[in-house]
Amino acid sequence: MSGKYVVYADRQRCMGSGMCASVAPETFILNDGRVTVLRHETDEVATVLDAEEICPATAITVRQRQ
Repeated sequence: MSGKYVVYADRQRCMGSGMCASVAPETFILNDGRVTVLRHETDEVATVLDAEEICPATAITVRQRQ
């Protein structure tokens, strides 16, 4: 089942703070010091929106599926 929201991460923009992984560990991990998305689709939007908001490099984007 696909989620209602799609999660993107810009590894080039990521500065490796790890804040996204601490807020939403089921969705993000740091891999080689940069963000990696574990789940690109989700219905659980609250935590990924929190990660998007607190990312100091604005590397996280969450969009509603069209």
